Amino acid sequence: MTGTVAGSRTVAPARRPRAVPVRTRLLRWSPLLPATVLLLLFLAGPIAYCVYLAFTDTQLTGQESASFVGLANFQRAFGDPGFRNAVVLTLVFTVVSSILGQNTLGLALAGLMRRASRPVRALTGAVVITAWVLPEIVAGFLLYTFFERRGTLNAVLAWLHLPTQNWLFTLPILAVSFANVWRGTAFSMLIYSAALSAIPTEVTESAEVDGAGGLRRLWHITLPMIRRSIGTNLMLNTLQTLSVFGLIWAMTRGGPGNRSRTLPVFMYDQAFLKSLIGYGTAVALLLLLVGAVFAAGWLRLMREEV
Repeated sequence: MTGTVAGSRTVAPARRPRAVPVRTRLLRWSPLLPATVLLLLFLAGPIAYCVYLAFTDTQLTGQESASFVGLANFQRAFGDPGFRNAVVLTLVFTVVSSILGQNTLGLALAGLMRRASRPVRALTGAVVITAWVLPEIVAGFLLYTFFERRGTLNAVLAWLHLPTQNWLFTLPILAVSFANVWRGTAFSMLIYSAALSAIPTEVTESAEVDGAGGLRRLWHITLPMIRRSIGTNLMLNTLQTLSVFGLIWAMTRGGPGNRSRTLPVFMYDQAFLKSLIGYGTAVALLLLLVGAVFAAGWLRLMREEV
């Protein structure tokens, strides 16, 4: 019998799923093969080679052959005052320009643009996004002319009869932090604009009816409802800020001295100006580790808030 009789009905036995031939499975995955090869060739390969270089004493010039030195480059980094100074400046630059600057200003602009008229929204959006789409080196040159001793900022201060100074010499890390805020706030504004538009108007209207002021609505309604967007924005902005190089190089080249020499600038100086490719690559891996720590921290906070 091919089935089981239950009253007048015959129940057919369950069929086992047919095994998919190996050739068919390979054909299904074949469209991904070119992309996989390109990733291995242009991404995984260079990363693996950089990891190898970090454990060698490779130099650009004056060396016949490189040798394996183990952890010597990393030990040198932790004992190098220049590296420790670069770590501190990188943290200051990231906290001031990304976590406090771009994140807070982007949220404020997104909130204000929701209540502004259409012409004001269009003008503000155009100005902010223009700074974002500019190439990093162009933005750096524009901000250099703004903060330079004979630049726009000092001209305005002199017109107001206020004291002027050479901002790129007296406050270089704050000058480049402001430049990064000016250039990158548009990204935060766009993320928060989308997040705020998803908040039901009934919720905020009910809070207004109950007598909740603007600050209470912001703290108890708006921020909790967009916390996922806040975490995503902080993580992406932090990772982008950690890798900023062209902006700082165009404005100060890490100077004066080493007062604005963040880790990307320090890495470039060691690897290409001083020809210490092995040591510079080790610094790059440590910068990658710093970014991973920040990303893991934001992801953990996002999981705890859900």
